[in-house]
Amino acid sequence: MKFRPLYDNVLIKRVRPAEQTSGGLYIPESAKDKPQEAEVLHVGPGRLTDSGDHKPMSVKTGDYVLFGKYSGNEIKLNGEEHIILRESEILAIIDR
Repeated sequence: MKFRPLYDNVLIKRVRPAEQTSGGLYIPESAKDKPQEAEVLHVGPGRLTDSGDHKPMSVKTGDYVLFGKYSGNEIKLNGEEHIILRESEILAIIDR
């Protein structure tokens, strides 16, 4: 299925959290929080300005971003969980 976000919407997929600590201890599923780091999969054309032009997006496909805990809407595409949110809900771009 093809997916193309509209306006300033961004489709992201959460990055899997670490399975163990730096000391080698395994973290049980019940103790893990949902990660707030994700990879950008698709980006819309940008927000419309008053003149009808699209304002370019700050993020691009392949970027890793940090987003708010309660940001966006969770959706399922092809059986996998994704999040769609507005560009303004992205807190930072992570340089790897």
